[in-house]
Amino acid sequence: MKQPLGVILAGGQARRMGGGDKGLLPLGGARILDHVIERLDPQVAELALNANGDATRFSEFGLPVIADSIEGFAGPLAGVLAGLDWAAKKGADHIVTAAADTPFFPADLVPQLILAAETLGTPIALAATPDPKRGVARHPTFGLWPVALRDDLRAALSDGLRKVVLWTDRHGAGQALFPVAALDPFFNVNTAEDLALAEAYLKTGAA
Repeated sequence: MKQPLGVILAGGQARRMGGGDKGLLPLGGARILDHVIERLDPQVAELALNANGDATRFSEFGLPVIADSIEGFAGPLAGVLAGLDWAAKKGADHIVTAAADTPFFPADLVPQLILAAETLGTPIALAATPDPKRGVARHPTFGLWPVALRDDLRAALSDGLRKVVLWTDRHGAGQALFPVAALDPFFNVNTAEDLALAEAYLKTGAA
């Protein structure tokens, strides 16, 4: 498999943070989105940002900004579809997505997702971590997605499907299991308390 393109999903409404773009919040002398870009950019062939509204608010990052093609807030799958359409125009076969509010995700996210898809023979691979209650917790905004399924996804969204795992389960998605040490690598910033915790992780070197 050739190196996929990367898409950062920043289309969320951030209701628990009072609205706005969580990725633009300050963290460790930068912004959350700076940390996400720093981790994902070396792992992919090209990088884009999925966001809606005025794209100029992200201009300083120097990334192409691709908006959802599905009207209304259709959730992460709409961002995945926007990324797949962008990748198709680039002649790419796959994208890997990452959430814009998750600054500590694994530096080997992409190779592990590719390895899982190839080993299991699945078209899609999602990141996952061990969970003491559920056994495994999937993180569906972190996934490897084939461009070949973009029309299938478009049809599903047009039919009203919004939950990521309902669509991925249709296609027998595989999982790449990542360890959890002192820090959950897929910890995301949803509240002011989460942001304070992320600052503490950075200061202690836990991240």
